[in-house]
Amino acid sequence: MRTFASLEEFAAAKGETLGHSEWHKITQDQVNTFADATGDHQWIHVDVERAASGPFGSTIAHGYLTVSLLPVMMMETYRIENLAMGINYGLDRVRFPSPVPTGSLVRGQATLTDVKQTHLGSLAHIRIRVEIEGQSKAACVADTLSLFVSAS
Repeated sequence: MRTFASLEEFAAAKGETLGHSEWHKITQDQVNTFADATGDHQWIHVDVERAASGPFGSTIAHGYLTVSLLPVMMMETYRIENLAMGINYGLDRVRFPSPVPTGSLVRGQATLTDVKQTHLGSLAHIRIRVEIEGQSKAACVADTLSLFVSAS
């Protein structure tokens, strides 16, 4: 985990890769629970038998399940000290270049692409590339927006 002593130190890292999260295993139970929470029970996610003979050879995680892992991946990658608060502000762009087969290990690589000062605080643009262990093609590439407010 990369730690920044202040928001100013963090902003100075613009253009740098902040690091990688831990690896996270995508389980069928997790996929099924996500399907229940969202109502998306498409067979490629939840029907193990049918998906085995489908286009991906197994069930795959929902794209939005992958997106839902971004906050934990970011918390494992970097930390900014002396903050009053940090909040998710949104997403500019999200793509799913490769499916995530159930049972895969995924991790996030965060790169600070920009920091802009607003009347609310510092708006950080962070690109998260979700990697699948053993594959070169990303599962997800998301341009996230995080609003940080300094404690001082």
